Amino acid sequence: MNLVERFISYTKVNTTTNRENGAAGIMPSSEGQRVLALQLVEELKALGVEDIKIRDTAIVTATLPSNLDYDVPTVAFFGHLDTSAEQTNDTKAQILPYKGGDLCLNKELDIYLRQSEFPELENYIGDDIIVTDGTSLLGADDKAAIASIMDMLQYFKQHPEVKHGTVKIGFVPDEEQGLRGAKAFDTKEFGADFAYTLDCCGIGELVYENWNAGDVEIIFTGASAHPMSAKGKLKNSLLMAHKFVAMLPGGEAPEYTEGREGYYWVKQLAGNSARTVLKMDVRDFTEKGYAQRMAFLKQLSEYCEGLWGEGSVVCKQADRYANVFNSLQGDNRYPIDIAVAAYEANGITPRPIPMRGGYDGAALSQNGLPCPNIFTGAHNFHSIYEYLPVKSLYAASDVLKSVVKITAERFAPGAKA
Repeated sequence: MNLVERFISYTKVNTTTNRENGAAGIMPSSEGQRVLALQLVEELKALGVEDIKIRDTAIVTATLPSNLDYDVPTVAFFGHLDTSAEQTNDTKAQILPYKGGDLCLNKELDIYLRQSEFPELENYIGDDIIVTDGTSLLGADDKAAIASIMDMLQYFKQHPEVKHGTVKIGFVPDEEQGLRGAKAFDTKEFGADFAYTLDCCGIGELVYENWNAGDVEIIFTGASAHPMSAKGKLKNSLLMAHKFVAMLPGGEAPEYTEGREGYYWVKQLAGNSARTVLKMDVRDFTEKGYAQRMAFLKQLSEYCEGLWGEGSVVCKQADRYANVFNSLQGDNRYPIDIAVAAYEANGITPRPIPMRGGYDGAALSQNGLPCPNIFTGAHNFHSIYEYLPVKSLYAASDVLKSVVKITAERFAPGAKA
């Protein structure tokens, strides 16, 4: 099976994440993820890799043993099984030649991938592009990753003369719900020394920075009273919450920030005059900046409680995930260097980008497995306009092959560091 056929076969399995089940702690949150996991297990068996395991959570792992006579660090590659709940329809993938201009996805429904809206399409003139019929996601997030990983394994099984160290793979569920699968992944049992996820990004993009991320819940407790006799008695928790939000730093919200600028995201506000709950996301690329943001919200809560009375404001904070870059310092930087060398070996200019979000590598890195992110080649994730240039898909698989080869060469006896 070639790489494109493999990818399209995966898109035929509806693996939409189920937010309600995820909130209830069910993993995988959707049965389609288990169906795809079982399909992958059978394909891994057919390839002849070893130590294939599938857990009750649908986490799949396998190992390609080393064919070297010396030891090198064990590299791993990860993809996630689920697709975003932004669209839930079954995927009807199609391959269209792109000659420039607008690309018709669905003539009957008048759905076009328009170059005026997506100018990067110009980079793929002359390429074949995989798209949907405009009624669903494509699911390249993250089935392009799974297909590239499986293609890489197939290559090494078909070419035993190519030297490589031990390669491990992991497919995890429910990335689209706060990295749940990666957080449940046992990195110590897995036994890899470093890893890469493939998630997001056009060809050449390389991620080794993301947010330090936290969740904040602030509970405002007021005092209800009938409006006919409310004077001096009513303490409106909704207005308390609004005043709190008004005291947040101006301009430090998602809609005003870019690049490495952090923010406070007022995400949800619900309640009544007696009790109101404000939910916020806090994001910053630096550990110091993240700590300062969390401390500011704590201090502001304490200040407001002093104004409105004891117990009127309670601030609950939790860390969600950390910046991958925190785990790639000093002697742990080599996964970045190997990725850069793998890009260059394939004639691809590395374009490091800070990811203004989280990905499975953040959770894996935090659990002791340093894990940058390699491109899948796809664009417009979580959208009916998601598309995947065929050459970019092949490039992603080629980069993985080069990562494995370069690891074997770089850590060979007598090799230059």
